[in-house]
Amino acid sequence: MLEWLKTILADKYTDDIDAKVSAEIGKNFVSKSDFNQTNEAKKKAEADIKERDLQLEQLKASSGDVETLKTQIAELQKQNTAAKTEYETKLNQMRMDSIVETALTNAGAKNNKAVKAFLTEFLADAKIAADGTIKGLSAEIESLIKSEDTAFLFKDKSNSNPQLAGMKPAEPGGNPPAPTPKEPKDMTYEELCAYLAQNPNANLNS
Repeated sequence: MLEWLKTILADKYTDDIDAKVSAEIGKNFVSKSDFNQTNEAKKKAEADIKERDLQLEQLKASSGDVETLKTQIAELQKQNTAAKTEYETKLNQMRMDSIVETALTNAGAKNNKAVKAFLTEFLADAKIAADGTIKGLSAEIESLIKSEDTAFLFKDKSNSNPQLAGMKPAEPGGNPPAPTPKEPKDMTYEELCAYLAQNPNANLNS
């Protein structure tokens, strides 16, 4: 919830406005935590590379056995290359995570972590394109939304005020009838949470 938005709008604030503003912010901005992580990783990598470059210059300027110096220089160059590769890999992964998180939020995912579990195989070979998107990601998410096995992981945008599926209204003068048994894929997000709390080893793919 955007508390600052609630303070600004006061009695005009609604959950729908909050969701729309959050989605628009997610399209154009990187979260503060993602920015800080990326910035810190960049600073550390630059510091490591600068330190090794200095060591290389010191070795080149020092006197001693030529073969020993060559070995030391080669080792430092190897470490420098490894440090740069590690930094670039981590930075790329953070960018990938940010793109996926934003895409899932905009698609109405109820729990981004749960949905990402179904994208593991796709993301293993995915790459960031020149335009800053992940090719094929939108299609993968759309297929999850349309699949009977995973549709329940997303908000139903066609109904702004859904009722609990499988429930019948109570008849006058009587007790409410018991809810109709449902498969996990047919449950709402709240029902699924309650179901998993009672059945922690349940198989959601069944």
